[in-house]
Amino acid sequence: MNRNETWDPQIVDRALAAGQRIREAQAEIGRAIVGHVDLVEQVLVCLLCRGHALLEGVPGLGKTYLIKTIGEVLDLATSRIQFTPDLMPADIIGTNVLVRDEHGHQVIRFQKGPVFSQVLLADEINRTTPKTQSALLEAMQEQNVTVAGTSYPLAPPFIVLATQNPIEMEGTYPLPEAQLDRFFFKLRVDYPEHNDLLAIVDRTTGGAPAVLNRILSAAEICGYQELIRSVPASPTVTDYAVRLVYATHPQRDGADGEINRFVRYGSSPRGAQGLILAGKVYALLDKRFAVGFDDIRRAALPALRHRLILSFQGEAEGVEQDALIRRVLDITPEGGA
Repeated sequence: MNRNETWDPQIVDRALAAGQRIREAQAEIGRAIVGHVDLVEQVLVCLLCRGHALLEGVPGLGKTYLIKTIGEVLDLATSRIQFTPDLMPADIIGTNVLVRDEHGHQVIRFQKGPVFSQVLLADEINRTTPKTQSALLEAMQEQNVTVAGTSYPLAPPFIVLATQNPIEMEGTYPLPEAQLDRFFFKLRVDYPEHNDLLAIVDRTTGGAPAVLNRILSAAEICGYQELIRSVPASPTVTDYAVRLVYATHPQRDGADGEINRFVRYGSSPRGAQGLILAGKVYALLDKRFAVGFDDIRRAALPALRHRLILSFQGEAEGVEQDALIRRVLDITPEGGA
């Protein structure tokens, strides 16, 4: 940010107030969701950046309940698709059907599919065929659906929260790299700690669940999505994000030895965009109106882990993308080489 550049105090106040409201929504979700504090925060970051999230975790960790709770607290229409091998694209986006109108005449009308919601849970997305997986691409990127040459817009805000099981891979169709790149974040859903598990058991085997308040609305969220883009990121911080992304690429001048050995392709430009946008949200959540280096580092793992494609050697040795990203964070200086 230019030292001589000034910012409208009203915009600054609105942005910081937005960060406070988002924290209130996060706290309300926490009344129903035990633990997963970082996960809830990261999903909210995705929503505010107009992105989508891929949630990876074994069954039974509350992913579906989390997404339902987020929709309730944010007052957003929520739908769920259980992906199976026999699912067809029309089952997701909808199709034209022949019906009789009020005058008894046969007419063709578009029957909307479950994608026409605001929070879409794509459960076990890797259990359906690539043809059906690709039906989500236009919705995720353009926020509209095209059927028989006619485009149908999706109501904003719109976010796809897809889940996949990292253990049971038999009968699955791994997401192609181009589709993985459409997800803003890839999030890990970890097993709860001992005390969290105790609290989960108490809440789910006792009385009625807590009645949650609706903290935000669709209109507020859309306004925050626009407002967040006004948060400044200095050229130095932006350059740091770009250098982090470049550091994930092998076979370039100055590339790290581990990256050369274990990475086939590094992050796409969407990774750098994700670092900056997520950094803007993190800054507001911490009551700051400027992106810092810590905000970029905070976004690095979820924004980049699904954008690193391992080499054969990396796959054979079981190298994790998170370890490589931490390596990149360690070797990349903030102020440039």
